[in-house]
Amino acid sequence: MNNLLRILSLTILTSHLPTALAEDAYIKSFEAYAQDLKAKTGDTHLSQSVLNYAEEVAKAEKKAGYIGKTLTLPPAIEVAPGVYTLVGSLIWHNPSNYGLNNNLTFMVFEDGVFVFNAGPNPAVAHAFHQQIKKITDKPVKWVAVENSQGHAYLGASYWVDKGVKHLYSHSVANRDFHNAFEHIKKSWGDRVGHEITQTARDVSGQFTTFDEPLRIKVGENEEVQIMNFGPGHTPGSTVVYVPSRNIVLPGDLAYNERMLALFSYTDTFQWTQTFENFVNAMPKDVIVIPGHGHPTTLAQVKIDTYDYLKFLQNAVQDLINKGGTEADVKEIDQSAYKDRPVYEQTHLQNAAHIYKEITGGDLGQSYE
Repeated sequence: MNNLLRILSLTILTSHLPTALAEDAYIKSFEAYAQDLKAKTGDTHLSQSVLNYAEEVAKAEKKAGYIGKTLTLPPAIEVAPGVYTLVGSLIWHNPSNYGLNNNLTFMVFEDGVFVFNAGPNPAVAHAFHQQIKKITDKPVKWVAVENSQGHAYLGASYWVDKGVKHLYSHSVANRDFHNAFEHIKKSWGDRVGHEITQTARDVSGQFTTFDEPLRIKVGENEEVQIMNFGPGHTPGSTVVYVPSRNIVLPGDLAYNERMLALFSYTDTFQWTQTFENFVNAMPKDVIVIPGHGHPTTLAQVKIDTYDYLKFLQNAVQDLINKGGTEADVKEIDQSAYKDRPVYEQTHLQNAAHIYKEITGGDLGQSYE
């Protein structure tokens, strides 16, 4: 009887913990208790019952993909017939936006739903899925991620648990995410909350990776083209193009409205070349759903992405030619961009980053 009371007490206590911590606190507490029972009482039958219960809970959680409160996200907007985008926050990932500071897109086709970007954690992926189900009863059949960053990838295990079999990533992005998974998960958990990040798993092994373009048939007369034009904001990136809808999703290769942020792995000179490759391959009137910011035109993402990078590269090179040091990059006038979100947090770092690129300085290491 005392043993049963202890189990009941533990159940009541742990049921009040944040649900996304279940793998860590809830299930593991039962596993530990089962071992304690066996060691102290020798009652293998009761300890096995506790373990069986923990196993059933784990299976239920995995099948659901996410168990917990549905987060309130901004509603997705219809960009074109059957194409919907949830425009993420234009500031840094933090608890108030649940890490959703990039765009999540879904497209409804004859054969099912195609999702671009898995979400920054299972909780956001679940909430996004609920929005999809309000628009269509067709299943999500395909998921592609823009790059190796947490807000693109960490929600992928949710989609795997919901039965999605077709996941796509550029080979370099998939490798980088896998190699840095624990760092990325910790970094995002620290920034947005471990309670909504904890159950994210590394499912990179279930992705189809590509180097050459892929063509995915999504209906009788429609296909999605998945391609890479070279390194951009990240070393590996994915561009999704749907000719029948005149829509392109370039991920973080293209920004709109928001200030760019350069990380240790960003090569801005490759980025500008890749951007040129991308623009030259697209129809001039294509609708662009960028990695950050509202849907727009090729001309606008060129201004907000390519033109800014070329301006800053030229300004830093001019500074170096005049004998300027890294400390002098603060003298570069970037005030034309001061109204962009996260300008104050990024503009000096961006200039210092390009200075180091040109002079061979140490760019450090970051896990985003």
